[in-house]
Amino acid sequence: MSLEKADAIVIRQVDFSESSRVITFFSREFGKFGALAKGAKRLKGPFEAGLDLLSECRVVFIRKTHGTLNLLTESRLMARFQPQQQGISDGLNRLYAGYYLAELLNGLTEDFDPAPELYELTTATLKSLSTPDCQTSSVIIHFEISLLQQIGLLPNLFECAVCGCPVEQNARFVHWVSQGGLLCQSCRREEYAGSTVSTGAIEILRRMTESSAELAGRIRLTGSQAEECHKLAVSAITGALGRRPQTLRYLQFTP
Repeated sequence: MSLEKADAIVIRQVDFSESSRVITFFSREFGKFGALAKGAKRLKGPFEAGLDLLSECRVVFIRKTHGTLNLLTESRLMARFQPQQQGISDGLNRLYAGYYLAELLNGLTEDFDPAPELYELTTATLKSLSTPDCQTSSVIIHFEISLLQQIGLLPNLFECAVCGCPVEQNARFVHWVSQGGLLCQSCRREEYAGSTVSTGAIEILRRMTESSAELAGRIRLTGSQAEECHKLAVSAITGALGRRPQTLRYLQFTP
């Protein structure tokens, strides 16, 4: 056993007993990990408001041996996720976007696999969602694409996965989900499951991989552009998870 400290975001909470919860964190220092928070459900518990979902905290925990729950001893609130809204529906959509981020982090990362860049991406994305004038759909797509890029599952957006021909303007490609790449019209086959994607959407996704979360929030996409980009990202995410993310049903993509 060892006493560890970390900056972490709360991405999941599960009731453990009448007074305790198991909290899943995504941290800068250790990546994802779970810890038992004794007394977390009490009104005057030992962690105050430091365990709210999507809150950024400074935590102290006892790291135990494999197969045994880590024990949370301290959690100090650093920043609370407060999505700004331009209306009730927009505020809810940003809140659901935060839940979606948490689901992806929980499902697509491994325990105790440090990923400081992904931690920075997540905190920057939550900050963008707390900015009144950001476009929520652009911020979500940027996170999806950047997450896929950082875990090594981003589809090749530059050439056909079969013949290697470059993606050209005014051509249409198909996202070949099972192989994580694009197919040109010449290589497309019925047995290759995929969905058509325009070169315009591909170019937007390329730019997203080179942008920060703050800059991505300023990109104004039309409804059709957002839908097409999001569809490709979700196809890759679903293939990696083995299922469609549950929180997607609550998200609305609007221009």
